[in-house]
Amino acid sequence: MLFFRHVLEGRGIRSAEAFLPPYRKAAARLGLTGVDPAPKTFEGWFYEGRKPQTVFRQVIVEMLNHSIDDLWTEVPEGTTPSFVPLTGASPTAPHAEPGMDLNEMKRNGAMAVRRARTYVLQQDRDRVGENTLPLLHDQVAQLVKDYPRVPLAAIWDDLLDTQDQVILTLETGKHRPSQLSDLNFMATVVSFLVAKGFNDMEDRDQARTMCLLASAFAKDAEHQGLMALVSGLQSLVEYWADRPGDALFYAQKGAGLATDLNGTVGLWLLGLEARAAAVLGDQETAQQANRAAIDRREHVVLDDLDQLGGLLTYSLGKQLYYTVEAEALLGNGNADLNVQAELAVQGFSDRDNPNWAFGDLAGARCNQALILLHSGDVDGAAQTIRPVLDLPPTFRNNGIIVSAQRVRQELMRGQARTAVAARDLREEIAAYGPRRPALPSGTQR
Repeated sequence: MLFFRHVLEGRGIRSAEAFLPPYRKAAARLGLTGVDPAPKTFEGWFYEGRKPQTVFRQVIVEMLNHSIDDLWTEVPEGTTPSFVPLTGASPTAPHAEPGMDLNEMKRNGAMAVRRARTYVLQQDRDRVGENTLPLLHDQVAQLVKDYPRVPLAAIWDDLLDTQDQVILTLETGKHRPSQLSDLNFMATVVSFLVAKGFNDMEDRDQARTMCLLASAFAKDAEHQGLMALVSGLQSLVEYWADRPGDALFYAQKGAGLATDLNGTVGLWLLGLEARAAAVLGDQETAQQANRAAIDRREHVVLDDLDQLGGLLTYSLGKQLYYTVEAEALLGNGNADLNVQAELAVQGFSDRDNPNWAFGDLAGARCNQALILLHSGDVDGAAQTIRPVLDLPPTFRNNGIIVSAQRVRQELMRGQARTAVAARDLREEIAAYGPRRPALPSGTQR
């Protein structure tokens, strides 16, 4: 028996219904919402010993006050486990010691830092002082890092606040000429992230408008890489809006801007071109763009955008993910492609990797499911997409939902249509919901 089950049974918890109330309280202490596991997911943990995905782990640790490694350790029948609680509290009464728990202390500390940051920025309002730019730099860099790794709801307010602060600093005109380019650079980046946020919420018009703002800032910054990057985002918006012709136009426009650049933005634009061409059924353009990206990878010299990371860099793993997606959209499927698809999934399976992104991992899994379906392997596709279907609603951004729906559409074609496993999977993906928001109601601004 796993120690996880041992602890829960010691508390009289043997079902998802009994598990969810204390689990939600733990999530609330962490400031998380919408991270409930499905009943089948809990049963997989409790009865089958399946280890939870990363998104659930911090809540389980908070709830049970033991590390995941300890909780997923087998406990011989009839023995008394001797695992040490993380905070010294008993496993059956976590945080029973007087005073704040560590997570509450961190939350209160973060609020204090935020107030201090606001004070510094206000003090420098009459003239941009030596503290303003470093603070804004740190905020922007952290948002770039966090965006692909956490639910949008967790950073949306901070992202909008940071954009307000950067634009306000520009509007005051109190900055020195030497600071203008730097401020326009940051304004481009935060506007890029806000535009991506609107796209992830399936708010196309707002995303397009914010892309135009980002483009204006990039031109004012006179930064060719940023101009190319924004064209890439415009392509991305139209790709997920099912307008592949427009997506191809913006990708090729951006590729033209990136011709003389050595960073990875040029490779991203080639990947975007390949995906858009694949949706249009243009296999020659798609595969030619992917070959060009492979050749260009050998000559990459990481630039200032790559150094920021997150959505501003195009890792080798992401390049493989885009390559596989283009092939999947073309309807291709064979053993070699499945190996590439598996490698793409593995490339995003280590959360400690700085290039990890929950959306890319989900997309890579959906692509592999498509490749398997094209090869006639319905059971393999169902197993591959299972972690995507178990994602909490706050992680289900528009791109993930569309990717899952592509798998459902493929399940309605060919021999897969009559398979029992295909029918069950179709129904589950249909319930996944084309309108489930990545941002809970009440947090939009």
